[in-house]
Amino acid sequence: MYTLGDIPRKSASFYPDHTATVFEGEQLTHAGLNRRVNRLANALTKLGFKKGDRVAVLAENTHKYLETYFAAAKLGMSVTPLNFRLSDEEIVHVANDSEATCLFVGDGYEERVQKIGKDLKQINSWIAYDNKPPGFIEYEDMLADAPETDPGVEVDEDDLAVLMYTGGTTGLPKGVMMSHRNLMTAVLSATIAMEFTKKDATCFVLPLFHVSFWPALCVLMVGGKVVINRKPDLNGILKLIQDEKCTHINAVPTIYGWLLQSADVDAYDLSSLRSISYAGSPMPIELLKQCMRKFGNILSQAYGMTEALGVTMLPEKDHFLDGDRSRLLASAGKPILCAEVGIVDEHGKPLKVGEIGEIVVQGKHVMMGYWKNPELTQQTIHDGWYHSGDIGYVDEQGYLFLVDRKADMIVTGGENVYPKEVEDVLYEHPAVSMAAVVSAPDEKWGERVQAAVVLKKDQSIAENDLIFFCKERLAGYKCPKVIEFWEALPITPVGKILRKDVKQKFWEGYKRTIG
Repeated sequence: MYTLGDIPRKSASFYPDHTATVFEGEQLTHAGLNRRVNRLANALTKLGFKKGDRVAVLAENTHKYLETYFAAAKLGMSVTPLNFRLSDEEIVHVANDSEATCLFVGDGYEERVQKIGKDLKQINSWIAYDNKPPGFIEYEDMLADAPETDPGVEVDEDDLAVLMYTGGTTGLPKGVMMSHRNLMTAVLSATIAMEFTKKDATCFVLPLFHVSFWPALCVLMVGGKVVINRKPDLNGILKLIQDEKCTHINAVPTIYGWLLQSADVDAYDLSSLRSISYAGSPMPIELLKQCMRKFGNILSQAYGMTEALGVTMLPEKDHFLDGDRSRLLASAGKPILCAEVGIVDEHGKPLKVGEIGEIVVQGKHVMMGYWKNPELTQQTIHDGWYHSGDIGYVDEQGYLFLVDRKADMIVTGGENVYPKEVEDVLYEHPAVSMAAVVSAPDEKWGERVQAAVVLKKDQSIAENDLIFFCKERLAGYKCPKVIEFWEALPITPVGKILRKDVKQKFWEGYKRTIG
């Protein structure tokens, strides 16, 4: 099995002159990318970093972000990508919990990092991708002074490659440990499933801090081209697809909804696209049909999670606008090459075809475990199966259908939100007596964060003021979009809030209570 660092190393050997990345007018060949990766790896070695160390990255998309993943991999270091949408407090927690000692910072985030720098207890090297604020090392200066030879560090496929944080039911993000084996198993399987070749060019629009980085890794592996968007911009996406003749794009349903509503979509030549994949949350059926009518039968769905990157796929051939087979548009597809999928009851007993239960996953792509949390790891992975917390069933033809999320996780615009974290903040407000946070249907985001709140006697607060209260303490996407004030919340005899009953109120009249 290869390691993550072998992607640029092997591609430079087989496809040296093929374009590897395009970013804001700058192009790199596969050979050029590998040279820059080597320079960065050697520069980090000169700074004193070694195998087993960890780096963190706070940046928007750039080819330098990919270079950091690969350089760290060649040294046997791991990367903790930071979600720039998190609050300062959350970023500090993740950076400190990961034990990162080096921080890469992208354009526009230097001031923010300087503000919280005193709280980043273990960071001893600060590297700026684009600028050179006081106390920072400038990225290009590092590379200019470093040799371009391969660092030659022996890295094992079971070494930690990426430590990626995901939302936690306890209110704090939890670190998911991904080995080189985990990542490369998923990447190889996805490459085969998507039929990527050296002729492909993916228009990369989702954040590199997320597991949605898989198309970039897949396409680079086979000598193709990654066209990088700094951040989603509709006209920018359309122009890059047209100008770079992109053959593939992967995005969340929200972005496709925006593209369909864009008056400019017909002004661009998108004929080079042969594949459009969607992930992050199920696409509403009507939106999916609109995309099929607009772009043709070139859509495919990928289902997975941070803990098990790549689980199932619904390929283009299973997308039907009409007829009995159109029911598959509500499916997440069948397991890809690396994954085995099962449905179990609350006792872990396998269920029969059509029976609804928890989705469990097995394969070499399943995470190593949760960082510094063996108890949670044991609760989540047992008997060789990862217990996803997602609820679904498998039909007689082997297609997986998602029904709900056991842990009540909300997916809004492709981001995961856990209700308890939001509820804890709501309870901080002196006027709030009880709070329940659930998902509710939203035409723009698929799902939105919705709160039902009971105020204390003789207390009052406006909805907008309470939302602002949350925004001061949480990332914006985690905050309720709508808050309703109720006289009482449904509770069990022992006083536990029945969140399911609250959620049901907002989903009345909808076929699915997920996305």
